Amino acid sequence: MTAISRRHLLAGATGLTVAAGLFGTADLAHSAATAGRRSETALRIGYLPITDASPLLIAHAAGLYPAGVSGGKPVLFRSWAGLAEAFVSRQVDVAHLLMPMALQLRRVLGAGVRVLAWNHTNGSALTVAPDISELEQLAGTQVAIPFWWSIHNIVLQQLLRAHGLTPVVRRSASKSARTVELIVMSPSDMVPALANRSIAGYVVADPFNAIAQIKKIGRIHTFLGDVWRDHACCVVVTRDDVIAARPAAVQAVMDAVVSAQLRITEDRNRAAGALTSGGYLPQPLPAVRTALTYPTPPYQLRHPDWSPQLVGFQPYPYPSFTAKLVEAMHDTVVDGDRGFLDDLDPGAAHGELVNDTFVLNSIAAHGGTRALGLPGNLVRAEQVQLP
Repeated sequence: MTAISRRHLLAGATGLTVAAGLFGTADLAHSAATAGRRSETALRIGYLPITDASPLLIAHAAGLYPAGVSGGKPVLFRSWAGLAEAFVSRQVDVAHLLMPMALQLRRVLGAGVRVLAWNHTNGSALTVAPDISELEQLAGTQVAIPFWWSIHNIVLQQLLRAHGLTPVVRRSASKSARTVELIVMSPSDMVPALANRSIAGYVVADPFNAIAQIKKIGRIHTFLGDVWRDHACCVVVTRDDVIAARPAAVQAVMDAVVSAQLRITEDRNRAAGALTSGGYLPQPLPAVRTALTYPTPPYQLRHPDWSPQLVGFQPYPYPSFTAKLVEAMHDTVVDGDRGFLDDLDPGAAHGELVNDTFVLNSIAAHGGTRALGLPGNLVRAEQVQLP
């Protein structure tokens, strides 16, 4: 059984601090000191208040977690750093994490992180100031991202380079040099920052793109799903020690998540109501509803047949995506150490990170691949098309 030891956490402190500012050293020392098994046997679930978390939340709202499997209402965290620290220190057992972050945690901390399934697909966008219509206008500006190792940063950099712009870190952007400075910012801070024009745009999960549109302080320029078709953003994660100790509980959680994904797809308006009235998401109902139900007009979509504006809910973690993601991570600029990527083979990363046993059981129990809109052979070719 793989456990997260004090030695593992402390040894990873320096590496992870410089790897992307995930924790400070003091935070990791605290995590190491408090890491250990909790007295209760139920699994505790953690989340960020974004629509990406919907399957974990709707599963609770609909009573899909069996008694004794999930310990009460999912626990809300305000930052990726806070959620990740709680996860590695065993304060929560199941969470949704950015997939590149999950890979980083496993490689840097040796934390036994295991991806069980995709939590959702798409669900993110590049939102810009109302007067910006072309990406080239971002030259000489700051653009905010939620975390260095995120699909948001990866796809944004692909977009910028496709338009002759160069992303830079820790140096001022230059219009003449066609550079764009990237900064990490909490999603809740992005909306006021765009409103006061301290940034020219941000790329993040919803409902923060919908909020900017509703408040008329920004406009959605590009849905990330219009660049990378049905890409994974957040994934459902647990730890190897949880799987070893309570495999039946892990399976029950996975079954609940897949059932919740089907429920959301069947009635997105109802899901939006449950997320807000149940106190799971603090954003207003109109923003959450918009985030789950974007219509095609008035957005100019390059691939309307992809439905890139809609957050999707399919659980299977395709190996082809993991390989393509690792390739893209190698080409992504971050503020911190990239050493964990040096010996990471795109073809081998999926086997190291993902355990799909539980999700395959859940897919079979919920009508099979057809019921979930998946190909029968569970194989796909990644489609990444830059404008």
